[in-house]
Amino acid sequence: MKIEIKKGKPAEYPAEAIVLTRFEDSEAPAGATRFLGATIGALIDDVVKNGDFQGKLYQTAVLYTRDPIPARRVILAGLGPKKDLDMEKLRGAYAGAARQARALGLKEITLFLDVHDTGQTIRQMTEAALEGAILGIYQFTPYKTLEREKIKIIERITVVDDKDDALKEIRAAAKTAEVVAHAVYFARDLVSTPGNDMTPSDMAQAARRIAERKRVSVKVLDVAQMKKLGMHALLGVARGSDEPAKFIILEYRGAKRGESPIVLVGKGLTFDSGGISIKPSENMEEMKSDMAGGAAVMGAIMAAADLQLPLNVVGLVPATENLPGGNALKPGDILKSFSGQTIEVVNTDAEGRLILADALTYAQRFQPAAVIDLATLTGACKIALGDHVIGMLGNDGSLKEKIRTAGERTGERVWELPLWEDYHELIKSDVADFKNTGGRAGGVITAAAFLSKFVGACPWVHLDIAGPAWLAKDKPYAPKGATGIGVRLLVQCLRDWKRDAAPA
Repeated sequence: MKIEIKKGKPAEYPAEAIVLTRFEDSEAPAGATRFLGATIGALIDDVVKNGDFQGKLYQTAVLYTRDPIPARRVILAGLGPKKDLDMEKLRGAYAGAARQARALGLKEITLFLDVHDTGQTIRQMTEAALEGAILGIYQFTPYKTLEREKIKIIERITVVDDKDDALKEIRAAAKTAEVVAHAVYFARDLVSTPGNDMTPSDMAQAARRIAERKRVSVKVLDVAQMKKLGMHALLGVARGSDEPAKFIILEYRGAKRGESPIVLVGKGLTFDSGGISIKPSENMEEMKSDMAGGAAVMGAIMAAADLQLPLNVVGLVPATENLPGGNALKPGDILKSFSGQTIEVVNTDAEGRLILADALTYAQRFQPAAVIDLATLTGACKIALGDHVIGMLGNDGSLKEKIRTAGERTGERVWELPLWEDYHELIKSDVADFKNTGGRAGGVITAAAFLSKFVGACPWVHLDIAGPAWLAKDKPYAPKGATGIGVRLLVQCLRDWKRDAAPA
């Protein structure tokens, strides 16, 4: 997809379709329609008066201009009531407009963003609108072989404005939006790829492609190296699979060499059958998505490098499969983790926390300023919070607030759960230091309590993305399937880390 910024007036710009937004409580002429002349304003008024379009949130309508302006079509996108406008609604509105254009078979759309009376800056609106439009038209089609010629694709999005000061802001925002959306596409593609083509080795290869960027390096530990280090929790999970585990280390250096990095840790279960504690067969095909945390971490490193953020960032992805082979981990087995602490395996389907335990311990080697881990860790989180929000737990209030703020700005919202000492009692083992599950009650919290035993004293937050990582139906700018959740949240958090140096 190509993003272009052009100087011009919307009433004079030739386009296949120009997207205009309208509030539900607008009085015509309003918004960008003010710039298109009385004839187009009258057409829009007629559509509204006849009840075909009211400006309700995410509502769309298509008008054919028939000569008054060079644009052949106007796609109207509803924003809902003016008082309720935020950037999340703007993303969704432009996503709907872009999908409407694609359904018409158009290859391009043109946007004109009017900030009048919105309370937003042109940079904020441009970034949100382009993010929404690009993410809303994502498709995963590499395995489609029949009738590929019928797959409809938007190839270009153009943003038009006639003011030089606005164009400068628009260009900066468009660059950021394109970089972030590309990173989300990358994560969605990784998660959507089936397990036979997205093995731990394939994830490692994807990391090597990221490391082709400036200031990014990669190291991949193999089984022998992990065994030498003592990563027996990770290797225990990998024992049932013929696919060798990999431990992926991505480093982006955007600050001075001695500056402590932010370490991002992502669960990389490229397929999770549950192991000996096997899952029900229904919907097991979705378990290719159990590496969504790892994919998000890799996408965030990619975006940090492309945005040249002034930070040092490390991404750690323990990657393996969890299968019930002859050598597989068994309930009752005891593993000695990389930290030296021992773990009784009560349930082999509580494997994500085992591989994260070794990764979190490894993170301490970097003397991090903070550690953030993402994982599709517990079904309990999906039961508790649904698929609209990320569960958040951690040991540092300041870090949690940074993530909460980034979540509100990106729409990838978090909800904090307690990590009280009472819950830690539930993961104590009679025969080892800890057991890998505390049972059904408080499952999100006891999983985080387990992880906390491996983070040391540094600021740490755990994000359980089990709910929003994979959707059963479309959302405004996230088609059903892989969402790439976490990429935008992490990138915004990193952008905000040094407000004086990072883009707003």
